[in-house]
Amino acid sequence: MWLKNCWYVAAHAYDVTNTLLARRILNEPIIFWRTTEGTVSALKDRCAHRLVPLSAGRVAGDVVECGYHGMAFAGDGRCVAVPGQDGVPASARVRAYPVVERHGLIWVWMGDAGLADDTLVPNIFWMDQPGWAVSKGYHHVRADYRLVGDNLLDLSHESFLHTHTIGDDVVVNTPVKVDVADGMVVRAHRDMPGIEAPPFFALLLGSDEPIDRMQTAVFHPPSTHMTLVRIQPTGQPDRLLDGRAIHLLTPETATSTHYHWGFARSYHLDDTDLTEKVRLATTRTFDEDAVMLALQQEGVDEEPDGPFPRLALRVDAGPVQGRRLLGMLIDREQASGAVLRVADLP
Repeated sequence: MWLKNCWYVAAHAYDVTNTLLARRILNEPIIFWRTTEGTVSALKDRCAHRLVPLSAGRVAGDVVECGYHGMAFAGDGRCVAVPGQDGVPASARVRAYPVVERHGLIWVWMGDAGLADDTLVPNIFWMDQPGWAVSKGYHHVRADYRLVGDNLLDLSHESFLHTHTIGDDVVVNTPVKVDVADGMVVRAHRDMPGIEAPPFFALLLGSDEPIDRMQTAVFHPPSTHMTLVRIQPTGQPDRLLDGRAIHLLTPETATSTHYHWGFARSYHLDDTDLTEKVRLATTRTFDEDAVMLALQQEGVDEEPDGPFPRLALRVDAGPVQGRRLLGMLIDREQASGAVLRVADLP
């Protein structure tokens, strides 16, 4: 159910320090830490001796010291010291993972380390480039990452789940146009002209006047999603506001997901009060998603057999295309070890 020869987000860069951060990714336990020079290392969270979690130990300079018997491991996985003896067994090694720090995020390569290519990190420059102000956050979601992806490609649920922030009756009643660009990127688009501004968009605009709302859900496999958000007071293109909700889904287990996110906007860049209000509103929205997705996962766990979704509705066009694309890529990787290469996000 997972692609492996690709990059996944492990953490926001500010979450990785000179103390150990433990994360389970694709059901593999991993630790992350910064060396004295500031670079990030990642090792499997198991000591080579008795398989205790290295996260129960500590960082000592640039190495990790096991909390059970004190064996020290460097960032490349080599054991460099064994207390109580002079030599180090040749087999004393733990798995090291390729890591890249980019766009304010820590990315980890979960497949064949020899295939790791940092040019394949998704180019989500909006997260840390000049000209954009970003509100950031993290949610732990108790659901399969594919369910989270379905949720992001079918935004009709906004009309019912997010009525206090981004939802209204218009979303579900507006036809969605779905396409698969270059055969590799799924887009689901809605145009909603001349509508009443939902609370979140009134906040962005600083006004409750009618708006033209343009919304595109984009899926860049295996787990990068983006919602293009463009609003303007109705018929006033000179007042267009451009934003991007960036959703970075990393499978934790088969039924849980690390959800790192950011909302980047290209206006009012120095308004720190607005940045915080956007963070709070986005957090509230994704809190609502997390509760509903956990309930959905419970239903899937209780009734795992049969087609999914049980009924095919028009609003499922985006999720169906997204799952079809993801499944094709997973089959291709398992058959040939192929490395995922897709187009840049818009």
